Amino acid sequence: MAQIVVNGVRLEYDVSGPETGAPILLIMGFGTQMTGWPEEFHQMLRDGGLRVIRFDNRDVGLSQKWDGVLPDIRAVQAMLRAGTKPSVPYELDDMARDAAGLLDALGIDSAHIAGASMGGMIAQLVALNHPHKARSLISIFSTTGDRSLPPSAPEAQAALTSRPETTDRDAVVAHALRTRRAYASTRFAFDEARIADLVGAAYDRSYYPEGALRHWAAIVAAPARTERLKHLTLPTLVLHGGADTLIRPEAGRHTAACIDGADYHEIPGWGHDLPLGVIPELKALILPFVMGVEMSRAK
Repeated sequence: MAQIVVNGVRLEYDVSGPETGAPILLIMGFGTQMTGWPEEFHQMLRDGGLRVIRFDNRDVGLSQKWDGVLPDIRAVQAMLRAGTKPSVPYELDDMARDAAGLLDALGIDSAHIAGASMGGMIAQLVALNHPHKARSLISIFSTTGDRSLPPSAPEAQAALTSRPETTDRDAVVAHALRTRRAYASTRFAFDEARIADLVGAAYDRSYYPEGALRHWAAIVAAPARTERLKHLTLPTLVLHGGADTLIRPEAGRHTAACIDGADYHEIPGWGHDLPLGVIPELKALILPFVMGVEMSRAK
């Protein structure tokens, strides 16, 4: 892993896989480090011949932090209700600029842009705001942000926004094991030992809950992308879980419906997580999609 300054922002990133492989940029979600992509998922892409670029979004992991800049979420929501543009430390558009700028800084003319959850929102904005950088869009359990879509289940929303009683490692790991069940898959095993190891490793690498507050402000303040996505002309794969209680499957269906020609797959029993059991199904969907786009580009 290495660091690079993009648009004045210091980003931690990693590039792996065959140098001649088609590049794919992975954008992780709310408050989650790039190591949140399971190594087995990462390896699957590399074994499929792809050049994989992943990075820590601003304010998470080892990338630059906005220490002490604390948004007032209630004020942001009040401004939105009043129809005025809210003031936030940074916007999802800025995070999309980071992602596109990283590709520029690495000398990559374009890539397949894949994002999960908030990362899917950012990926959509890379495709919309920086179309020359996107070969395709892969939106994973994400949303257009349309206010008419069904909200999260109350227990899933509470789990996402709750905090552990203390910030010591054991408390953080125990809290994650309790809360992640609220939006976990129902068909794939909830592997407590594996999740505890992953959460513990993330804690050791960089425990920084303050950044998640600013990520949340950026999500809340972002305008819906519904109308803009209707004009997107880009090969698009939308993946969602039928058991997702955090970002409901209706959001995935809506994303695909907005983008002309989008390929939509809803996986039964999949929640808002990346258990090992779902990776073979993702492999069967992502790799053929990317290879198909590459073949079309080569014609």
